[in-house]
Order: sequence, then C-alpha cells, then structure tokens
Amino acid sequence: MGAAAEMLGVSPAFLRALGAAKLIEPQRSSGGHRRYSRYQLRLAARARELVDQGTPVEAACRIIILEDQLAEALRINNARDRPAGH
Repeated sequence: MGAAAEMLGVSPAFLRALGAAKLIEPQRSSGGHRRYSRYQLRLAARARELVDQGTPVEAACRIIILEDQLAEALRINNARDRPAGH
C-alpha cells in the first residue's frame, strides 16, 4: 500500500478510504499486503484528480463508478451495433 500511495502522491489513508467507499478492493499477498492492479491504480488516480478539485471522496468514488458503468454500456452498445465480421 505504501508504494501505491507514494506512486499516486496520496496517503495510505486515502487508499483505505477508496476501499471503504467500494471503489477499489485490492488483492492480498500471502503476507497480508495489499496488491493493487493497474486498473485500480488508474481509478485511484482519477479519484485523486476529483478530490484535488474539491469533490468529497465518497462523491468522487460514485462519479468514477458511474463513469465506468457508462463506458462499459457504450462499449457493449458499440459492439452490438457493429455488423458481424467487422
């Protein structure tokens, strides 16, 4: 967690807050250390951007979840609308 927090320029408490808000749920190593995927780190970086702009952490997490859901829905719609074989 310390390395991820340092890489993102946030505190470990910020990463724990993102976990409490259900934005990211890191895997655990056999020693109990949190392991974040690249995708989770991208979400955390986006959360930091929003928080730096004055958005409360909980609201930032909700915004990111909705952005992610919208992107997935658009991807599904685009795939459905493409003719087969293209």
